[in-house]
Amino acid sequence: MYRKLTTGILLFAIGIAGAVSALLLRPAELSAAEVRVTPARRNSDGNREEELRLIAQMTAQLFAASHYRKQPLDENLSERLFDEYFDSLDPNRMFFTQKDVEKFAPFRRSLAAALRRGDTSFAFQVYDLYRERNREFRSFAEKRLKEPFDFTVDEAYVTDRRKLARPVDHAALEKLWEQRLKNDILYYRLFDRAIEEAEKEEKAKKAKNASADDKKASEDAARREVAKKWAGKTPAEKVLKRLRDITNSLENSDRIDILGLYLNALAQVYGPHSNYLSPKLDEDFEIGMKLSLTGIGATLTSDDGYIKIVAIVPGGPAALDGRLKVEDRIIAVTQENGDTVDVIDMPVDKAVKYIRGPKDSKVTLTVLSGEKGRNAVPENITITRDTVKLVESEAKGEVRSIKRPDGKGELKVGVITLPSFYMDFDAAYRGDPNYKSCTRDVKRILEKFNKEKVDAVVMDMRRNGGGSLPEAITLSGLFIKTGPVVQIRTGDRRIQVKSDNDPEIAYAGPLVILTSKLSASAAEIFTAALRDCGRALVVGDSRTFGKGTVLDVVPLERYLKFVGRDFPAGSATYETAMFYRTAGGSVQQLGIEPDIQLPSLTEHMEVGEMFMDNHLPWDSIKPVRREIVNPGLSAYLPALKAASEKRIAADPEYQTLLRRIDLFKRYKDRKEVSLNEAKRWKEYREEKEIQDASERLYEEQAGISGKSDAAKFDPVLNEAVHIAGDLCSAEAAAAETARRK
Repeated sequence: MYRKLTTGILLFAIGIAGAVSALLLRPAELSAAEVRVTPARRNSDGNREEELRLIAQMTAQLFAASHYRKQPLDENLSERLFDEYFDSLDPNRMFFTQKDVEKFAPFRRSLAAALRRGDTSFAFQVYDLYRERNREFRSFAEKRLKEPFDFTVDEAYVTDRRKLARPVDHAALEKLWEQRLKNDILYYRLFDRAIEEAEKEEKAKKAKNASADDKKASEDAARREVAKKWAGKTPAEKVLKRLRDITNSLENSDRIDILGLYLNALAQVYGPHSNYLSPKLDEDFEIGMKLSLTGIGATLTSDDGYIKIVAIVPGGPAALDGRLKVEDRIIAVTQENGDTVDVIDMPVDKAVKYIRGPKDSKVTLTVLSGEKGRNAVPENITITRDTVKLVESEAKGEVRSIKRPDGKGELKVGVITLPSFYMDFDAAYRGDPNYKSCTRDVKRILEKFNKEKVDAVVMDMRRNGGGSLPEAITLSGLFIKTGPVVQIRTGDRRIQVKSDNDPEIAYAGPLVILTSKLSASAAEIFTAALRDCGRALVVGDSRTFGKGTVLDVVPLERYLKFVGRDFPAGSATYETAMFYRTAGGSVQQLGIEPDIQLPSLTEHMEVGEMFMDNHLPWDSIKPVRREIVNPGLSAYLPALKAASEKRIAADPEYQTLLRRIDLFKRYKDRKEVSLNEAKRWKEYREEKEIQDASERLYEEQAGISGKSDAAKFDPVLNEAVHIAGDLCSAEAAAAETARRK
């Protein structure tokens, strides 16, 4: 339902400022403090309707006039908005039939004209039908769940219906509801069986090893206690409770919340990062930006009714715990001393309220592993809430020693891990000479590397979702004398070139940038700038995220003064410009291809701009003149690739990773699951045995004995370090050849 509640993928920070904008690069002059919320006032119904009309008019006109796409409020936009609104409410085609949509066909080409008048009656009529369908589904479930299902029949349930046709009529809809309920009940039955089996395995292990440490025993007991809370109700009771919660939430929706869904659908027609935040969501956004919340440190979205992990915030509780992963789906939340709440089909903003909480309190997430695909059986992960330790989010450096390619002696490779392009805007505006900056932190690390006489440097940008544009420019400047870094084209097609004008270089040696599909925005600007001027080799996934747009966030209250009004109106976010590389191509949609591709788990995830609906397309402009620092860099690539492939084939750690990648590929493309319990359980057991064997091999080969050791197991980074060593040797050999000539 709330598939696109804010930014296409809802980026909601739980206890960290930067996470909300993990994939959004905002203009440098915008600070979180500018997103203000006027205290709510009581109004008469008539005044409230006038406010809603003004909000709709302002938002529609703002997108039409200011969005980079320059899409007018015309019949073409009307048709796209019509479809988008139905899809936003019912993405998995579970509630609206083809006949329902046909009934509203007279609105299809007139919605834009209605928005210009502030008329949003279509939005409320469709939402009323959506509420009615949810009531019907709940009544259907209450009646159907009184009778048992036959789990011996060999049939399947399609879990992803986004691309399928809607049910033809109400009879077809009820058939779909029947399968949905059967799948839900089977999920809970399998979870209960998995818990029972896990308890038996734990007892067997304890019998063999009576000296298990107290901490492990305590953790096991805590997990069992959560499992008991979750298993305290029958599968039918769990399903019905969830449906009651959803129905109650829909029945209590405020008109501004419904309008917000409609205006957000309008925003999504313009672009995947455009959104409208109603006053309440706007307030939540501001709270998150001010770091006044504590939680687990994760970025969430809604995906087919599940709460899915989009990103793990570096330094947050989830990152430090290490078990929660990108692509995992949360289906339930249990408080330390409270009940379990089922969050399937729950709006993300509401689910967040259960996940965040007081510092040092514990929350247990019941999770479907992303690595195990649609057939995963839930598992519990207990995390202690905390504020994100900013020191954990800062740039970090370490020096690694590796053997030279010829085996004669060692090379020192400096590794810098940069989670984001952070900058303390407020301190900088105040004139504080010591304001926090990722460029300053990286410069200090490079100065230390220089003292230690490192032979090469690796910049690890795999989990860098972006941040400050000025920092992307100044950080690039640490590796080049001066020159262009990025081109920006605004909606009126004017082009501005942003350059580094500081001739000082902090590090001039061999440089490798390690990227993934999670590297986005400012990280892509930095990577492209250094690659396009021949300053660095790029290694990693087949492409980066492909986020090449600039966003603006506009509080709507600033426009109310022109009509003599003052009330909470929310805010609009929209794409206003696009980034282009100095070589002319955009980073939008296609991202940046590496010089050397490395096998990784993220390579096989459907992550990136190209998977987002209505994204702006890739295009190009004229390149700008730039100095090519190392024209011969590409000449080293054939030898470097061959050496890397040979190493990977012989590296037992990398081979272990490749086996895990094969497992993930086996699960990820499944769009349906069996509704035959024996078959489903057999599949689960077979997959679990393979997964457990992979985990054991993974731990044995990596020498892992705990979470801290697991974090060190990183074959991809290890290979990037060796590529940097190869690059160093290749450049040294080339320099020696040139000297002899």
